[in-house]
Amino acid sequence: MESILLPSRIADTQLSLVEMQRYARHLSIPDVGPEGQKKLKAARVLCIGAGGLGSPIAMYLAAAGIGEIGIVDFDVVDFSNLQRQLLHDTEDVGKKKGDSAMERLGAINPEVKVNFHDTRLNDENAAEIAEPYDLIIDGTDNFETRYLSNDLAVLTGKPNIYGSIFRFEGQVSVFAPHLGGPCYRCLFPTPPEPGQVPSCAEGGVLGVLPGIIGCLQTNEAIKLILGIGEPLIGRLIHFDALAFRFREIKLRRDSKCAICGESPSIKELEEIEYTCEMPEQTLREIDVYQLKGRMEKDSNFVILDVRELHEVDICRLPNSVVIPLGELPGRLDELDRDAETIIHCKVGGRSAKALAILNEAGFTDVCHVMGGINAWSTEIDESVAFY
Repeated sequence: MESILLPSRIADTQLSLVEMQRYARHLSIPDVGPEGQKKLKAARVLCIGAGGLGSPIAMYLAAAGIGEIGIVDFDVVDFSNLQRQLLHDTEDVGKKKGDSAMERLGAINPEVKVNFHDTRLNDENAAEIAEPYDLIIDGTDNFETRYLSNDLAVLTGKPNIYGSIFRFEGQVSVFAPHLGGPCYRCLFPTPPEPGQVPSCAEGGVLGVLPGIIGCLQTNEAIKLILGIGEPLIGRLIHFDALAFRFREIKLRRDSKCAICGESPSIKELEEIEYTCEMPEQTLREIDVYQLKGRMEKDSNFVILDVRELHEVDICRLPNSVVIPLGELPGRLDELDRDAETIIHCKVGGRSAKALAILNEAGFTDVCHVMGGINAWSTEIDESVAFY
């Protein structure tokens, strides 16, 4: 394959003596050499997200000598990020992730230009932000931005290097219809229904997994820039960290795809609205302040905790009944159908599902706690561990 870069950009790029020394191990590889390193220096890569996947992506892009790196992120560093987001350290808590990223990348390689786009990517700014860059790397963790990144890449003719992570598993692919492969919508035309997929906060992720998947994404970016090897176009790699097993899945382009098919219906960027939570109309909710008031006034109700047992070991509300969500349908007889039941979980997603289960089973006096026990920790009682 050929490099995705324009030859004129490569021809106008030169390496300094300092850069020749810095990239000596690249220059020793016949498939890279000085000409390949010039391609890396000429390249401009947009990384959407500076979190779990964005951390290894950005750091290894900088170390490799990518000439210009764009970081899109509007979030701030949270203490719970540090378990996996190595762009940031303890002193960065509370900082903008982009500011922290620029400092870290500058320390890794001052020869690289880093642009911080301090904004949420949306249908109005995405095309302008992406315009100078040669390819897009998706380091996001939500469906809204994932679909937007895909559509942006398809409409602008740029490769989209996709990665996703969940608990102990990850996926990587290169979506590039203009290079003969499928796009993300060919696999997943529409987002899953609310409640089908746990939120990122609830699902959790092994700290090293983003490093593995992010490095694989960066590897694909470097291959496309250098024009070497066989990119993951038309293939998806699934990685199981527990079994340490890689599985390759062949992908085919969907001729009926809404954006890259023969008769596309999507011709401009448009944001999707998505939530991991259950539809609001089926829910009766209270916040943690209301729960605190009820706990102080009386105890004539049941607090049902639907988290997993290992989560309950981290923290627990007093006198709560624990039935993990997956076991709830088979253990309904352990609950009093006539008693008021207040359900909580970690952040509210599972408790909303549990509420729907109890409603369907005929429980009439049931509600769930918005924000879950993490909201209790931040708003009511800091001695309760936030995780």
